[in-house]
Amino acid sequence: MRGRLFRVRVAAKVIVTALAVSMIPVPAAQADLRLGLKLGEIVDNVLPAPPTPDTTPSRTSSRITKRTTQPGLISTVLGTLGPTSTRAATAGTNGGGAPGARSSQKTLILYDNTGPWAWLGEAYAVQAGNLASHGSSYVMHPVGSYAAGEISGYTGVIYIGSTYDEPIPLAFLDDVLATTKPVLWMAHNIWQLTARAPSFQTTYGWNWVQYDTGAATTVRYENTDLGRNPLATPSGLMITSITNPAIASAPAIATGSAAGPINWATKAKNLTYIGEIPFSYVDHGDRYLAAADLISRVSNPAMADRKRALVRIEDVGPDADPGELRAIADYLYRQRIPFSIAAYPRYENPYGVENNGVAESYTLAERPDVISALRYMQNRGGTILMHGYTHQYEKLINPYDGVSGNDFEFYTAHVNENDSVIYDGPVPGDSAAWMQGRINSATTAFAQAGFARPAIFEPPHYAASAVDYEVIQQNFGKRYDRGLYFGGYCPGGACGTGTPQYDKIYGQYFPYLVRDIYGSVVAPEAVGNVEPEPFNNHPARLPADLVKTAQQLKVVDDGVASFFYHPYLGTAYLRDTVQGLKNAGYTFVSVGTVMAG
Repeated sequence: MRGRLFRVRVAAKVIVTALAVSMIPVPAAQADLRLGLKLGEIVDNVLPAPPTPDTTPSRTSSRITKRTTQPGLISTVLGTLGPTSTRAATAGTNGGGAPGARSSQKTLILYDNTGPWAWLGEAYAVQAGNLASHGSSYVMHPVGSYAAGEISGYTGVIYIGSTYDEPIPLAFLDDVLATTKPVLWMAHNIWQLTARAPSFQTTYGWNWVQYDTGAATTVRYENTDLGRNPLATPSGLMITSITNPAIASAPAIATGSAAGPINWATKAKNLTYIGEIPFSYVDHGDRYLAAADLISRVSNPAMADRKRALVRIEDVGPDADPGELRAIADYLYRQRIPFSIAAYPRYENPYGVENNGVAESYTLAERPDVISALRYMQNRGGTILMHGYTHQYEKLINPYDGVSGNDFEFYTAHVNENDSVIYDGPVPGDSAAWMQGRINSATTAFAQAGFARPAIFEPPHYAASAVDYEVIQQNFGKRYDRGLYFGGYCPGGACGTGTPQYDKIYGQYFPYLVRDIYGSVVAPEAVGNVEPEPFNNHPARLPADLVKTAQQLKVVDDGVASFFYHPYLGTAYLRDTVQGLKNAGYTFVSVGTVMAG
């Protein structure tokens, strides 16, 4: 049997690494703009933010002349796109909405794609699109290909300004100023919009001032304090000044900077402005949650505000302790809580770790006591998920010891000299056929143990290659995880048409149900898991930490407080977490209920 401490250290390391990506674990202002990183150099999946130039944005521009009249109104009705607009829209991804999204809504997502940080524009758009899918279908493409009047084909627009002074089409600026549909503008180039308006400050009751790079590390939204990673501060937060409180307001305030409180978000009429990229350096309980809520208000302003919770029992293989599984099932059954079981049907220990060097290999069918325990769990409200085939890869140390439940199966990784897990790239031999073979083998192994193929898939450690995710979509159409994505996969916004760049890897957790760019419906997991001891440069997380994260998640309409739990920890931590989430106002439901929308 594997040592308990080792299993605790290994099991959820990847949870934090799957939060977002970072090729750069230093402030963006210090980053190398050449982006010449190689496979194996990625440390934590946290997206960086481009550095903000030292220059102050100009309030005038030789390219952007101020109009002498207000632009005419754009239709507020979702209509058929004209020929020019259709060409612009079809260049991007036509992302489907998740179950429960409003069919009458459709969101346009525009992003920057020039300069040395162009790949980040695509990455931010992917994250915005994934989130928008909770409320509506969407189309995403570079802002440079925007066509006049295109906004008339949508019910809301999101623009992500990641490139300083990106040349924004005047048609887009004019349509933003004319429309009454919801517009969410993030970060750079707000000065181009104000320069185009004849009386922006009078009309909207606010204006931009300058970027602040102080220590504004707390964002208060919906009467809740959210975090803002110090690594995000060098990239700047735009200060805005509200000149007419009767028109404008600040839904979110950032504090901690010597400049004093800063309007993190500013809203007037149909326009909401966020003064930074909210997808950079994301962690649990981050201001990213405020952005996720604001995005859903664009994609579906009539979003229901349910507070539901999910619990998933993690890493259940043929080597599991039947007594531990039954104890977990008994507790949750008494609480009338449905739960998921992330199971893999084959156990491998190629180097005989903690078995005197003698290799081990067996399937679920060879462990009748575990089969009985799984049946017991099913009868008490458990839903089995496919958590890979072996939860490790052949004889590779990937990255710990080659043992099932510890290592990656669909992606390679190693632990560096600083005790950080580094994502390296797809496994040797990775292909659609190879991935299909793993799913087929797992299906057969479950069948030999008397179980039907699970309907939902969870990649071990939330990591797989792009082609693996595509095969998962083809076989299941449903995942329960945090997504992992790759630069270059969505050229021009057309996801799946580009070559994934595995040195530009980024992940994302979701506070609610989404349909991601691979086409899969993804049940959220945004709360994390109990880890009693620090591991791989990540702090311990106890039930109180999970409950705090769930409390912060309440700022999101229709947020799901979803966490996972390892049965070898016993039931005490589980009890404390469950009770804490109940006290916070959450109601536990099944993953099938959430996936139904």
